[in-house]
Amino acid sequence: MTTPATAPAPPPLLDRLRPRWTRPAIVANLVGQIVIVGTGGAVRLTGSGLGCSTWPQCEPGEFTPRFHEATSIHPFIEFGNRTITGVLGILAIAVALLVFTDRRRSSAYRWLGLAPLAGVAVQAVVGGITVLVDLHPAIVGGHLLISMALVAASTWLLVRAREGDAPPVPVVDTTTYALRWALAAATVVVLVLGVVVTGAGPHSGDEEVGYRFAVDPYATARVHAAAVWLFVAVLAVMLVRIVRSGVGGRPRSVGIVLLVITLAQGLVGYVQLFTGLPIALVNLHMVGAALLAAGVVSFSGTLRARDPLPDRALTAV
Repeated sequence: MTTPATAPAPPPLLDRLRPRWTRPAIVANLVGQIVIVGTGGAVRLTGSGLGCSTWPQCEPGEFTPRFHEATSIHPFIEFGNRTITGVLGILAIAVALLVFTDRRRSSAYRWLGLAPLAGVAVQAVVGGITVLVDLHPAIVGGHLLISMALVAASTWLLVRAREGDAPPVPVVDTTTYALRWALAAATVVVLVLGVVVTGAGPHSGDEEVGYRFAVDPYATARVHAAAVWLFVAVLAVMLVRIVRSGVGGRPRSVGIVLLVITLAQGLVGYVQLFTGLPIALVNLHMVGAALLAAGVVSFSGTLRARDPLPDRALTAV
């Protein structure tokens, strides 16, 4: 008598979901990280930072704003931003589950999958601190810089998700490849100075709390502009070297897109300065900063290549 063959156990749920949903989850997380810069900017620019008087609740004993005749729009703007933070937290959990449990990939890639979740947790705490310290510009600025770091990490995760784990091989000359670090350093300087400029001006935190950085906002704005032009110079040198060396494809196209984003950011920056810092333009400038951070990371990722993902990682289980 023959024993009937035992049917193989089905693969775990995450293994079945991973091929189809990992990339969409990572993309959604990146989009969310950029969107929340815009909603956080709206909170700050409309003076809604204290729209909810406490944290994690909006009002003592209530998680949602109280609606009455004297209610302003501020609590709802702040509560809306907190709600988006919750959505972003769900996306970060999904990314962590799909990436960190992927045993086929390197440990460096898998640990990178936890960055969005860790960042959201840190941002939630920092967000609470900003309320408790009445929107001090140093804490508010730190809140924004952490978002920029999360945008960068989320972009790098997207870059790594579509390639294998072999050592990277530069596709450009040695000098151009080394200049990516100068471009990254210039990006950090530009973002930090942008935070200082904002913290020294009329949009430093909240309408009712007048904290400001004790620096001349116009002098700081000039230094910030100089840093941007330095960034443009480094990027231009890299692009010229790429074109002259005959390297085409993604390094050239992504670099040109980054240059367009940078020049658009510069235009918005100058216009907002000479038009009295209108809220819409300042918020657009903040979102542009997030796009700039994502662009720099994407461009850096095109300057080297790794082996492609194995077929089993690209097809559904």
